[in-house]
Amino acid sequence: MKRDRYILAVDHGTSGVKASIISVGGEVVASDFEKTPIHFLPGGGAEQDPAEWWKALLETAKRLVRGGVVPAGAIEAVCVSSTFSSTVAVDARGNHLAHALTWMDSRGAPYVAEAMKGFPSVMGYGLFKVLKWLNRTAGAPSLSGKDDIGHVLLWKNEFPHVYEKAHMFLPSKDYLNLKLTGEFAASFDSMQLFWVTDTRDIDRVHYDETLIRLLGIDREKLPPLKGSTEILGPLLPVVADEIGLPRGVKVVMGSPDHQCALIGSGAVREYEGHVYIGTSSWVQCIVPFRKSDALHAIASFPTGIPGKYQSVNEQDLAGGCLGFLADNILFWKNGLATGERPANPYAIMDKVAAGVEPGSHKLIFTPWLNGERTPVDDATLRGGLYNLSKTTNLDHIVRAFFEGVAYNTRWSLRYVERFVKRSLNPLNIVGGGARSDVWCQIFADVLDREIRQVKDPLEANARGAAFIASVGLGFIAFDDIPDLISYERAFVPNAGNRKTYDELFGCFLRIYRNNRGMFRGLNRESP
Repeated sequence: MKRDRYILAVDHGTSGVKASIISVGGEVVASDFEKTPIHFLPGGGAEQDPAEWWKALLETAKRLVRGGVVPAGAIEAVCVSSTFSSTVAVDARGNHLAHALTWMDSRGAPYVAEAMKGFPSVMGYGLFKVLKWLNRTAGAPSLSGKDDIGHVLLWKNEFPHVYEKAHMFLPSKDYLNLKLTGEFAASFDSMQLFWVTDTRDIDRVHYDETLIRLLGIDREKLPPLKGSTEILGPLLPVVADEIGLPRGVKVVMGSPDHQCALIGSGAVREYEGHVYIGTSSWVQCIVPFRKSDALHAIASFPTGIPGKYQSVNEQDLAGGCLGFLADNILFWKNGLATGERPANPYAIMDKVAAGVEPGSHKLIFTPWLNGERTPVDDATLRGGLYNLSKTTNLDHIVRAFFEGVAYNTRWSLRYVERFVKRSLNPLNIVGGGARSDVWCQIFADVLDREIRQVKDPLEANARGAAFIASVGLGFIAFDDIPDLISYERAFVPNAGNRKTYDELFGCFLRIYRNNRGMFRGLNRESP
């Protein structure tokens, strides 16, 4: 392994773009971040401007490379990780035709429901129709409308000028790759949530004409498919010059954030689990089989490791709940709250949560601020605080937000473990939330699992992209990765908190069961 060779890894997330210089062995040398805004619209819309993504990528990459932390000539490749199920419509010249529809945009739900309906109906799906998807893809389009196919159907039905002008519909990662190289392509894993690829043979994933026809979309608007470790092409000369890289630097296909986080967490062997806590969260692991649990939105999908499946599930909001708490409650500007927002409100919330007894005075927060994906697919669910009393204070509320996310993760973990037929213990934890020792301990206690805090957890996606590029260039093999991962510390469950968290988790599930009908009535027509 050449440890003096580096990858420029791009981690495009919901909140912004981070560029990192990472050695081919996974050592993070330097990073730079630029925020990008998200625009929430009536009816469940959640959009971002792809031009702002591209500008942020160029600016962060330029600052890093021109900063001289490593010689520009030592950077072998560029590789992108990006949000799963964020979709861009582009013309034949690669220009975006509208704002990107993000993984939180649910406006396509009615059109997915229409495409998937039939008799007999099972959970909103036509039985014989959905069986075609389960057979070919191990899953089916989400009725929430938040998948890429929901976005494409929204454009077709409500914004036909975008659909008709579109040369191709690209996942966000592959849009950024297009801007880097001028090449139209997508990876097998990034196209999964278009629900038009046959994944029965993991070594020969391909488009399925029957599924494309049933959805009523145009085959020619779908990009060519490649593997995550394939070299897409060299950087466009104008891009290389602007960033400050030598011409000819390669761009490796890369993977979405789910798949990159798995690789960057080091859990690359079968049944090694990881938890990611970012704006959203998930529990995942590599599996040696292909199947689906349609009731709980868990399936075996292609991963960034060629020839491998991973079990996939996703919680809609996790760290995003803390952002909501900070922005919409703690530091909302009105006549009541007049103080300045601190530079790092999350560090303060961390300290506050640490000072509250486990269980938050039996206060329960449900984190369904934008509906939920797993283990239930229901866009109408909403968050709440339950069991408020005269002795409840803001400190209890802060810790309850941390714990509520963990309860939902325990709910998902239960079905993931049933899916893989074994306990996932220990779990590697990555993402921004993994920097919090308090939250790591809460996860250990609530999940009753050892939680291993990966070093530089915020760099997991970028590290995963760097590892993918390093494999693609022949510097390492995926089997080398576990030995290249370091851990800050391990958090073991505190047996003294077991009874409290078991009781509150049971109440959390009853809150869902008792109120799902009410939420459906309240929010069927609202975001």
